[in-house]
Amino acid sequence: MKKGRPLFSKARSPVEMESLGRLLGLVRPYWKKLTLAVLCMMGMSAFTALTAYLIKPVLDEIFMNKDMEMLKVMPFLVLGVFLFKGLFEWGNDNLLQSVGLSVVASLRQHLYDHVQEMPLSFFDRTSTGTLMSRITHDVGEIQAGVTKAVTGLVRDSFMVAGLVGVVFYQNWKLASVAVFVLPVAFYPLFVFGSRLRKLATRRQETMGDLSVVLHEAIGGVRIVKAFQMEDYEKERFRKKNDQVLRYNLKFVWIDALASPLMEFIGAIGIAAIIGYGGYQVIEGTSTPGTFFSFLGGILMLYKPVKNLSKVNSILQKGMAAMSRVQSVLEEKRDLTERPDAVELPPVRRSIELRHVSFAYDEETVLRDVHFKVRAGEAIALVGSSGSGKTTLVNLIARFYDVTEGAVLIDGTDIRQATFRSLRAQIAVVTQQSFLFNDTVRNNIAYGKPDATREEIEGAARAAYALDFILKLPRGMDTVVGEQGARLSGGQRQRLCIARALLKNAPILILDEATSSLDSESEQEVQRALENLMQGRTTFIIAHRLSTVQSADRILVISKGRIVEEGSHAGLLNRDGEYRKLYEIQFHP
Repeated sequence: MKKGRPLFSKARSPVEMESLGRLLGLVRPYWKKLTLAVLCMMGMSAFTALTAYLIKPVLDEIFMNKDMEMLKVMPFLVLGVFLFKGLFEWGNDNLLQSVGLSVVASLRQHLYDHVQEMPLSFFDRTSTGTLMSRITHDVGEIQAGVTKAVTGLVRDSFMVAGLVGVVFYQNWKLASVAVFVLPVAFYPLFVFGSRLRKLATRRQETMGDLSVVLHEAIGGVRIVKAFQMEDYEKERFRKKNDQVLRYNLKFVWIDALASPLMEFIGAIGIAAIIGYGGYQVIEGTSTPGTFFSFLGGILMLYKPVKNLSKVNSILQKGMAAMSRVQSVLEEKRDLTERPDAVELPPVRRSIELRHVSFAYDEETVLRDVHFKVRAGEAIALVGSSGSGKTTLVNLIARFYDVTEGAVLIDGTDIRQATFRSLRAQIAVVTQQSFLFNDTVRNNIAYGKPDATREEIEGAARAAYALDFILKLPRGMDTVVGEQGARLSGGQRQRLCIARALLKNAPILILDEATSSLDSESEQEVQRALENLMQGRTTFIIAHRLSTVQSADRILVISKGRIVEEGSHAGLLNRDGEYRKLYEIQFHP
């Protein structure tokens, strides 16, 4: 095993010191509570040291000298000491726990807010399970690091300082012997520290992988069962779970060794103290009271020193977690709003894609796309899978920024507009009819929380959803289940359409809005979509060409380029890409 390093040694790596600094920095906003806690720590340490000191007069004056006056005073003095020690201890623990919980709540909120502000490209490269692990598991480790490690480090250090002062006051020669033992007792801390931190990092990374597997298996349970892959998922989970177990067992093995090793080293010190101290008493250079007061102080030192040995392992885990959380917080937004961004008024004239190109990393998806859409016009985007249709509408909503060219609304580059004013103009209905595990009412009003009952019901009626809503067990107050699991596909999609209707945005994006529905459900949803499209500039992405025939214009996209443009009838008369797609679907 490699030789460890002291916790605050300059030899520690910059990354470790940075993580430690950030962990300590979390408590700075709570300096007032911390100041009170420190005062309580000092009080607690002083009265703890006083309990050790009182052993001397109890033994020497009461039991050796048989002093009756001291006997009358000492019991009440002992009670008072323990009373005040308890009050200071209560104040200290209460204040420190309050700081720790506040820090973690603030950090969790900050992390979640940061994740919410990240662009779609961040979620494309970061799994949901990993983010869940950061916000829950890693923040929990930081909580332990703050409440048990950082605060315990300060508290127990005060305790050690007070008791060391007592033992030196009682017998400085004997104390000097004990002082040589303490550094040896701390040595396992330094040896194991680096190893514990590495194991903590690996364990937390594996926990993130486990969260990913868990999230995918539960979220895709219907697919798992449909393809009879339960055994495969069990095995996949078992492998990750075993990895977590292996790292946990290694961590526990090293962590558990520190305490008994320190006890044995401490026992050597106690044996030496008894031998030398007993010799002083027998020789008459010290009194029994002084010796037992000294020994009491040394024994009282055991608990805070042992706590400090545990602090290191907890702190190592907290530092590893802090490093992982910080890696998320340091993710830069590649999509930002300009400081001088303007409010974009509702579209009145046109939306234009001017020579737009776009690439995911090194892969070019769109190449020199150029077209203009009049306000109120319905444009259909068709093409084979992977041709770039969804990417194109994502650029209009500025979920991503163009690599080249510009997207303009009424002549204004959308990169010059605020996100809020741009996206306030856009409503989206996708193939994945996502609903929250909430009531029907709250799902419809998601984009407009202050909507009135009449507005919500009006949107539901226009989406041809009100009839089935009223038949639900609690009507509008029925909880739809996770992702709308208690509703049919057509019902879920009509609630999504009602949500878009209530938003009343001038630009509408329909991304395969009916592709996952059966024929009967598609007809119902199509009627709702016709109501939704009225008076709006609409972009329709569809594989089923039957759903785009009524569009004002159809753009055919192939390999990231617009290869054809026109009406349904006009494109059929050409021997081009659209006709090939049509014949594949209707004359296979």
